[in-house]
Amino acid sequence: MSTFKVAQRMERIVPFYVMDLLARAKKLEAAGRSIIHMEVGEPDFTAPRAVIDAAQAALAEGKTGYTPATGIPELRQAIAGHYRDRFGLPLEPRRIVVTPGSSGALQLLMGVLINPGQQVLMTDPGYPCNKNFVEFVSGEPVSLPVGPDTDYQLTAEMVAKAWTERTRAVLVASPANPTGTLLSRQELEQIYRAVRSRGGVLIVDEIYQGLIYDQEPFSALEVADDIFVINSFSKYFGMTGWRLGWLVAPADCIDSIDCLAQNIFLSCSAPAQYAALQAFSPECLAIFEQRRQIFRQRRDFLLPALQQIGFSVAVAPQGAFYLYADCSALTDDSFRLAYDLLDTQGVAVTPGKDFGCNRSAHHIRFAYTTDVDRMSEGVERIRRYFS
Repeated sequence: MSTFKVAQRMERIVPFYVMDLLARAKKLEAAGRSIIHMEVGEPDFTAPRAVIDAAQAALAEGKTGYTPATGIPELRQAIAGHYRDRFGLPLEPRRIVVTPGSSGALQLLMGVLINPGQQVLMTDPGYPCNKNFVEFVSGEPVSLPVGPDTDYQLTAEMVAKAWTERTRAVLVASPANPTGTLLSRQELEQIYRAVRSRGGVLIVDEIYQGLIYDQEPFSALEVADDIFVINSFSKYFGMTGWRLGWLVAPADCIDSIDCLAQNIFLSCSAPAQYAALQAFSPECLAIFEQRRQIFRQRRDFLLPALQQIGFSVAVAPQGAFYLYADCSALTDDSFRLAYDLLDTQGVAVTPGKDFGCNRSAHHIRFAYTTDVDRMSEGVERIRRYFS
């Protein structure tokens, strides 16, 4: 028997259940089963051809060495240009740090901002890894239950009520995972004022910002210049496995972020960074916009189809590619339901348990990251299961 003991924090860092479901689904597929994937938050679109060509050119030209820890200057400038062109924001490229995915950005921010024992407020349900990044730096994640009455988002009133002398930061996401809901500009302004008046910092996850369907998007940086904003090339840009994201931070924090990035990551993949330059080309942006409309069509198909079976979606998602469905009329154990649907029907979905403790047994997340024909077959299989 091993005598090694892992760190105590590992008692509080739980697995990402959707990855177990994905592994199980892949195993069934390898055995010849037909599996319809609506579990993992990965678009079924790959990077555009121009991005792939740029990566191959970078390899051929020997652009494979270390880069600055904050990213190649050309990419930081391109990201700044994106904020200028889309939102009219004149950001200094120096304030942008390229990271190994948005997860790398969160790890950097928690390391730079959070001392041991300090609290970070966030939503329940919410993206499951957020609390683990706080745990990793010996902070204390504080998950606040949210529901349809606030569109599954925090409010300034919630922040004020939950704030303690140990609270350091608030983390929100718009659009949010798993619900696809948005924070209005007015609510975000109120949350920002509540946080800053108490000496805290606001972190806004905008990794699904490009996938908003029913209104014009805005960036939190339009609300205030000292908000920490995270984004990614994974979702809107379809570059999940390239592991590339970015963060925007106040100028006086960049040196600390740079120092920590040097020590943790050294640098992001050089070919991926040179490839990402092409993601902002007019050719690629037109492709991404076409895909956004396809995701919208998928949402508009899946939402009523699930409601007809007996699932309830109290707040229609305005962004991302998820439906967070209440299944309490069908089962009181969404975890078991998720595995039953996979094993008996070949439909992979994510149980609410992955996203927190707030009525998690009554919810399932559906990712509309596959085409309508496949989803239609998936819906029929689910209908058969309950009939």
